Amino acid sequence: MEKLKERGKKKREGDFLMMALVMGLTLFGVVMVFSASYYTSLSKFGNAYHYLVNDVAWVALGWVAFAFFANVDYHLLKIIAWPALIVGLILLGLIFTPLGVTLNNATRWLNFGVTIMPGEIIKFSLIIWVATFLGNDPQKILRLKDGVIPIVIVLASVALLIVKQPNLSTAGIIAILVLGMMFVAGLRLYWIFLFGGLGVAAVAVLLFSPKGAYMLERVHTFFDPFADELGSGYQVVQSLLALGSGGVTGVGLGRSIQKALYLPEPMNDFITSIIGEELGFVGLLVLLIVYLLLIWRCCRVAVRARDYYGMLIASGITILLGTQVILNVAVISASFFPTGVALPFITLGGNAMLIFLALLGICFNISKQPV
Repeated sequence: MEKLKERGKKKREGDFLMMALVMGLTLFGVVMVFSASYYTSLSKFGNAYHYLVNDVAWVALGWVAFAFFANVDYHLLKIIAWPALIVGLILLGLIFTPLGVTLNNATRWLNFGVTIMPGEIIKFSLIIWVATFLGNDPQKILRLKDGVIPIVIVLASVALLIVKQPNLSTAGIIAILVLGMMFVAGLRLYWIFLFGGLGVAAVAVLLFSPKGAYMLERVHTFFDPFADELGSGYQVVQSLLALGSGGVTGVGLGRSIQKALYLPEPMNDFITSIIGEELGFVGLLVLLIVYLLLIWRCCRVAVRARDYYGMLIASGITILLGTQVILNVAVISASFFPTGVALPFITLGGNAMLIFLALLGICFNISKQPV
């Protein structure tokens, strides 16, 4: 009888405001990628539209992923939870083989003809795996042996592989993501502080080890980017100049000076600086309000999810989205250590765009399910 009742329930229409916000952000991102990348693209390829074409292709592919995950029952993701985690770990391990691509003192990419960033893929894998691992038994998170410890072991393994690249920002985001999902699932707060403290202690040891010189330099840059404004602090200094030049209302769309080969790779993680320069404080404020609205809608989906499993997935997506927005804005404003954190749906980067649109497709799917 219960199954017949479930079948008789009609699906909700879905959170179309959430989908509209995502669509608005991706369209705005395409415009800003073109504006920010114009001179860099012209300088590197002799074609001002190279990065624009690349971005449009990934956005289109991302929306295909959104549509797919929005219409396939999210419970089927349980089937791929363990395989996705294993594939993610294998890809992270392959970074340290000849397939790994090193840029700017970091090895974070794999070259299979198409560049893959395992650090982005593992975020998707972990959200699905943690939700599946805890989703069938709400009491599991209260048990150390078969609940908490296995998740911490997986988190530590992933974080170790990512720190080794080195990529502290992604390791930190993943730690916040997993611990956040565990907290939402019911893990006591003192365990969160304990695991978080152990992570911070491990990072401190790493920074002062012989292999931590590169990361320690970034810490020094955070405290005083102008101490080496032509070296390690160059990108942050140029970012601050862009924000300062924008003032309240900005210099106008397409009129940024810093993107003219002053700010390195302006269409990537520091695209927020170009937005601030061209559209000013007002433009950035509107953008952040849109993100806040999107995070609110994702929270609403989590709260109204039909089951514990759906709630955990939606919570993980919300935590990841909010964390990356906060860290990206903090980095470009010199409020956090200079490191690469993509601004969701805006930054040029096929892997991140595809993963975030796929995740929001799942979130939209959850919002459609009958309560």
